[in-house]
Amino acid sequence: MPLYKTITPNSQTTVKIWKITESYDDLMAKVDLKPVALERVLGMKSELHKRGFLSVRHLLHEFGYTDADLFYDENGKPHLKDGKHISITHSFNFSSIIVSDLIVGIDIEKQRDKISIIAHKFIDYEFDYLNEAAKDYVKKLTTIWCVKESLYKLFATPGLSFKQHCLVIPFEISDEETVAWIDYEEKKFRYNIHFLQFEGFTCAYAIA
Repeated sequence: MPLYKTITPNSQTTVKIWKITESYDDLMAKVDLKPVALERVLGMKSELHKRGFLSVRHLLHEFGYTDADLFYDENGKPHLKDGKHISITHSFNFSSIIVSDLIVGIDIEKQRDKISIIAHKFIDYEFDYLNEAAKDYVKKLTTIWCVKESLYKLFATPGLSFKQHCLVIPFEISDEETVAWIDYEEKKFRYNIHFLQFEGFTCAYAIA
């Protein structure tokens, strides 16, 4: 079943996760794309990216939307024509959408050891509570990345830095929730964060 999981964190918000098991041809045959979206997917070189793109359109259908209901602003942030807030993500063979009356952001990432090599590029404060020798170090790094990516999508402000402006409060993997802050231009914004682990992937979403 491609619809992998549905989560309802509150009465105004729904998250749906899709496991991409279908071929590109199967996904394409069952979706109706507007011309600009069709041109975009046909121009993609990677079949993995094509399948991710198309699976997102299938997720839209699960919410009762079509590709025609989705549009992007000048910063590349997705919007829905009915005014509800949306955020979109896909990584390898998983994709996800969050739809809410509230401002939201979501990210999925595959857990890979190489994230430890680039940790210094997106982490500052969080190094104070991370233990590089811990078994869950890669999971925690991946979770922090997902949290900060979801904040970036939610905040949608050019110039926002993962390392300088986004801060994730200490957490354990078993908590499945934490708090994060954006400290930007002398203003502080607090966000509730939920996260989950599945099949070697991490998903995190932020709700304003």
